[in-house]
Amino acid sequence: MKLLQIKIIFLLGFISCRTFSPVAYEPPIKPEPVGIYEPNTELQKAILLAIGKVKGLESLDVDSDGNIYGGDKDGRIIRITLKGEIKAIAKTSGRPLGVQFDKAGNLIIADAYKGLLSMDKSGKITTLVSEYKGVPFKFTDDLDIAQDGKIYFTDASIYEQKEYLYDLLEARPYGRVFVYDPKTKETQLLLQDLYFANGITLSKNEDFLLVNETYRYRITKLWLKGPKKGTSEVIIENLPGFPDNITRNENGEFWVALFTVRNDRMDNMHPSPVVKKMIYFLPKFLWPKAQPYGYAMKIDGNGKVLMTVQDPTGDHLKDVTSVIEKKRQLYIGSLYNDRVGIYVLP
Repeated sequence: MKLLQIKIIFLLGFISCRTFSPVAYEPPIKPEPVGIYEPNTELQKAILLAIGKVKGLESLDVDSDGNIYGGDKDGRIIRITLKGEIKAIAKTSGRPLGVQFDKAGNLIIADAYKGLLSMDKSGKITTLVSEYKGVPFKFTDDLDIAQDGKIYFTDASIYEQKEYLYDLLEARPYGRVFVYDPKTKETQLLLQDLYFANGITLSKNEDFLLVNETYRYRITKLWLKGPKKGTSEVIIENLPGFPDNITRNENGEFWVALFTVRNDRMDNMHPSPVVKKMIYFLPKFLWPKAQPYGYAMKIDGNGKVLMTVQDPTGDHLKDVTSVIEKKRQLYIGSLYNDRVGIYVLP
């Protein structure tokens, strides 16, 4: 009976979902967990806030008073005060992901379904931009704000947020990078053909930006100024996990959040489009599962790994999707976890 059900699923899938077209991808052999990648338990030292009281604060920012802000899976913007008070102060009716305060104190939000939003100090939300050349963004993911107010952001995929694993299976470059100018209200496409364009951040001098290509285990640099302006290059590849968001600290170094470590089963499937198409039509519980693992790394602007902080058990922190450094503390968010971590740097 179970075999018959699976055959029916395959048949219905091939009839109704003709647009799904995976291609072969030969992942590089993942790096050995030695040297800078050697497992450690640093993230197990993190202070945990709001355990069981929040639902997937994927990205975080901190205001001048030390309050923590993030968006949860129910579309709410959550504020956590220094006293531990947790309050929903607004709702996007979408899925807020990347968040960052601008100079005026507005919280700029990359909402996967709604586009680029702005929340003022009263909690009022307005849409800045939700489409490009008349075509709505499919997966607004992360952002960074320049000194002149321009907002650089990613549109990760042609798949919606709830379907992001289909992008992983298809292995095609659907991701894009845009810049929005609040003064002119114009949006410009800067880079395309990225393999799930996820986290994005500007350099300290704003002469380049870095964008994580989650499903190629790599980070790409796009030059914004100088002789290389408009060109891009990969600065680090074959990462030990799936890079999610990326942020810059005051020293001009970058923190990369790794959602989890590499999945051998998935890597072994990638060379075969036929196998991936079969997986696509299976119930989700039969898909390769992400290993519970907490992981973040610090790199320089050339892609050199400077340090890693990890929780190999995933019991304390896991599914890490954002890491921001403020006053020698790392604030750690997660797409799925029910907590916020604060790790004090040595």
